[in-house]
Amino acid sequence: MADNVAALLGGLAGLAGATGATTLGIAVARRPRPYLPAGHALAGTRAVDPLPDVLRRGLAGVSVPVRPGPHGELYLGPGVPRPGRTLRRLVLSPLFARAKARGGRLCRDQRVPFRLVVEFTGPTRDAETLLRAYRMLDQQLRDHAPLLSRCVDGNLDAGAVTVTVAGIVDARELLATERERYAFADGSFDDIGSAAAPPTLVPMVSEQWTRRFGWDGCEPIPAEERHLLHALVRSAHEDGRTVRISGLPSGSRRARQAVWTELGEAGVDVVADADHAGLARHLRRHPVRRPLPVVRHPSPQARRDVAQTV
Repeated sequence: MADNVAALLGGLAGLAGATGATTLGIAVARRPRPYLPAGHALAGTRAVDPLPDVLRRGLAGVSVPVRPGPHGELYLGPGVPRPGRTLRRLVLSPLFARAKARGGRLCRDQRVPFRLVVEFTGPTRDAETLLRAYRMLDQQLRDHAPLLSRCVDGNLDAGAVTVTVAGIVDARELLATERERYAFADGSFDDIGSAAAPPTLVPMVSEQWTRRFGWDGCEPIPAEERHLLHALVRSAHEDGRTVRISGLPSGSRRARQAVWTELGEAGVDVVADADHAGLARHLRRHPVRRPLPVVRHPSPQARRDVAQTV
């Protein structure tokens, strides 16, 4: 009898220990991931609900493809717009609700704005239709103005979220005429030093890796490509802009890690990839280097503020 009782108590103790370990494991799993300022997710056209995975992994931005549809909405995904698959419902509303609930931040350790890139896609190329679509976006953003990065009379004010308009819609001329705006134009390295595209209008330059580089990460990067990468990033930073690189090689994980590492060494501010899990894991282990800004402009403090906040 005593032996049986002892065995029973031992079994209960073991069960309690296992339950405690399981509970601890769940607590660890639910522990919030660190905010990764350089991490940027590319949401594919078939992504059902892209935002939760991005926020769960601590990535500090996402690019979402949209197209105009009925009822003044912008729709995610290819083909005919489907009810409920709107930018407002799947991205804007939950994103800003989270920021509002956390006192103006998406997470406790957020230091730079979450970069939301709204990329207009689809077969439509009519300028009037596309500009009307941008106005749809602008109206939806103004509903969340206190949480957004904005430009008022040429002065930038960083918020919890910075919105960039990219893709087939060219909203630069329209944006430039707005005294107060809550979105910015996407740019490229060709905009560096351009008076027509100042950092207050185009604070971030974005390019596909394959536009200027042929290295795929399988072999050591050629010296000339490494030099070009560092020179372009340095020039953008000196011009008061951040740099986002996407369109990375789709080879093995090891090859992609080699490319991510080179981008980090060069000081690329935003590394965009569809491999959300791999990118987040890499950036937690290898944060992007932050080079000291170089003062070469009449108003260096304003330029540094733009580069570091927007």
